[in-house]
Amino acid sequence: MANNPGQSGRTLLQMKMGEFWSGDLGLTLVTIALVVLIFVITPLREAGLRGHIFFSIVVVALMISAALVVDQSRVASAIVVAVVLATAAVLVAGRIHPTPFIYQLGSVLSTITLLFYVRIVLLVTFRAGPMTWSRIQGGLSAYLLLGMLWASAFQLTEQLCPGSFRFVSVPSDIDQLTSKLTYYSFTTLTTVGSDISPVLPFARSLTIAESVVGQLFPAVLMSALVAMALQYRPKS
Repeated sequence: MANNPGQSGRTLLQMKMGEFWSGDLGLTLVTIALVVLIFVITPLREAGLRGHIFFSIVVVALMISAALVVDQSRVASAIVVAVVLATAAVLVAGRIHPTPFIYQLGSVLSTITLLFYVRIVLLVTFRAGPMTWSRIQGGLSAYLLLGMLWASAFQLTEQLCPGSFRFVSVPSDIDQLTSKLTYYSFTTLTTVGSDISPVLPFARSLTIAESVVGQLFPAVLMSALVAMALQYRPKS
């Protein structure tokens, strides 16, 4: 029986993506994109900078390719890709026709998508194989994604219940709100503290949860990476 050209093409594409993620390049690009997006582009969004769109597209493309090659069912991969594309469509729609409902829907989908991103990065990080530098980069990426995840949850909370957080200067648009809550999320994740404070009980609960995760995640991650390094250590 002759091979199906379409099936052969898909198989070749999956092999190429698998090689891409089995090395250091995939997680390296994710880490670089997240660092620039969080620490450079997001703070500048308050000034109206739109460069975050490019880096968001890079992260979306990388995560979709990773979702297609990680060890999970086809249904799970299809759900991840569908949610990511739906999130991108809603966020673009919010730019074209901004309404409170679209902003809230975008925050909901962004939170779900970032949760999927954390899962995908951890699956790639802890895939079978020897300990490499890319696994450390994967742990860093997962940590940064957790900060973005909570920032999105904080944003949804503020959108649904205005006044959930007390700001020194009230954000005037969605970009300023995102920038301020991203700053607040990472200062909470690292337990540094900030000039933004939660007011409503649910906002305080989210803040406490992020503080706990910010302390436990690095410890658990380092323990898992050390155990993996010992497992695959060459035997003399």
